Amino acid sequence: MLAANATGTTAGGGRLMMYQRKRIVMIAHDNRKRDMLEWARDHYEVLRHHELHATGTTGGIIADDLGLDVHRFLSGPLGGDQQVGAALAEGRLDMVIFFWDPLEPQPHDVDVKALLRIAVVHNCPIACNRATADFLLASPLMGEDYRPAASPGDLAPDERHIADVGVAART
Repeated sequence: MLAANATGTTAGGGRLMMYQRKRIVMIAHDNRKRDMLEWARDHYEVLRHHELHATGTTGGIIADDLGLDVHRFLSGPLGGDQQVGAALAEGRLDMVIFFWDPLEPQPHDVDVKALLRIAVVHNCPIACNRATADFLLASPLMGEDYRPAASPGDLAPDERHIADVGVAART
């Protein structure tokens, strides 16, 4: 049985509850920062009601342009993507808006892949383009408390189930 603490996370750090005020992290590669800023401007009225986080430069651009309070991690290539991944794994973030550039190689591609993997493992909503980000923010769940289904990353090894047959894994 999973027990949540006051922040809506399990003792192991996994997310059990997203509250009405979501913890949103925004990340944009250099060629996508303008898109991220335009998107944030378009959604200012929604974003201002949530707790915002971002990697270094992206956070600075959004905070300066929109006057919003944005907690800033390090720049992605300097470890920011890894910091975001750790925060996701610990249940300290609810949603990722990540405008990455699939056409431009990044010096920290391994970190980018790890971040995407962690988001999937922990059943965290992630948008990698404007259309998906628009849909996430337009969701009726944005203004509500939401309990996502437990994911393998949220469960202790002895609580994980084999999805195909619904049998508890044996260690």
